[in-house]
Amino acid sequence: MAKVVVERVYSIRLRHKMKRYPRWLRAKKAAKYVRKFLSRHMKVEPENVKIDTAVNEKIWERGAEKPPTKIRVRAVKFDDGIVEVELA
Repeated sequence: MAKVVVERVYSIRLRHKMKRYPRWLRAKKAAKYVRKFLSRHMKVEPENVKIDTAVNEKIWERGAEKPPTKIRVRAVKFDDGIVEVELA
């Protein structure tokens, strides 16, 4: 089993990024932004960020047009470079 290197809780603001996109694309772009945000802050490649289904369901729960304005997640980075993300 891989050892935990870093564990952090982030509040990711989505409102300022999602207003740029048409309504029907907002949830899709929000999910991609969460991955990009965490890869930047945890210093890993975007492919190594594993997002839990609960986070994805939270983004999509009000449909594609109305993602949440912010989301709070817990990110755990392991020594093999994998980051797992779950709701905080």
